[in-house]
Amino acid sequence: MSGHSKWATTKHKKAAIDAKRAKAFAKYIKAIEVAARMGGADTSGNPALDLAVSKAKKNSVPNDNIDRAIKRGAGLTGESIEYTEIMYEARGPQGTALYIECLTDNRNRAAAEVRTAVTRNGGTMADAGSVAFMFERKGVAEVTKTDGLTEDDVLMAVLDAGADEVIDDGDVFTVISEATDLPEIRKALAEADLDYNNDDPVFRPTMNVELDAEGARKFLKLADAIEELDDVQNVYSNADINESVMAELEED
Repeated sequence: MSGHSKWATTKHKKAAIDAKRAKAFAKYIKAIEVAARMGGADTSGNPALDLAVSKAKKNSVPNDNIDRAIKRGAGLTGESIEYTEIMYEARGPQGTALYIECLTDNRNRAAAEVRTAVTRNGGTMADAGSVAFMFERKGVAEVTKTDGLTEDDVLMAVLDAGADEVIDDGDVFTVISEATDLPEIRKALAEADLDYNNDDPVFRPTMNVELDAEGARKFLKLADAIEELDDVQNVYSNADINESVMAELEED
């Protein structure tokens, strides 16, 4: 999603908080299970698991849920957990593109549910590669704004760690880097005592499509329907909704 869009804000207003919380928990739990399966249950010897657990705790996932996820992923409960990552491509209103990231234990179910959500909400599935080329893999970390903190302050903290740019995104400063530089970015932010979140590799659009009110309304309905699916981890898009359009939507 475009960093300058208010899509994230809208989603929180449109959806029930409890449902969003449960969806977010499921996302972190899956990441823990995958990391534990790949590298074992010991966080001290499994950096990917240590990071996944840290993210889950930072986002208030209960410790009991985290412990169970580690055990399931590592095969200590007798359950077999095996997820496959799949990317789907779709088109939305007014020429928008959606790149849909799934993590699923049932490829056929994921494909059917994504297709249904897209086609029933005004979108169309796209051929492989026809959307992917519009996005690039980048590292993103969102730094919490505090009194006196400036964009230049954040840039100075992360420049030597490999940051490409820092963007003022309203409530946060967004640090953009190569995905491989994220560990150094996290380290630099921690050393500078800067609070940050959403520090993950993402697919960022290389060009944005600005939507009018009608297009934005249709796009949000489509994007929300896709994001509600259990197998969907992330929905990336080149849709951009400016503040005047957002204000118009909020009056509805």
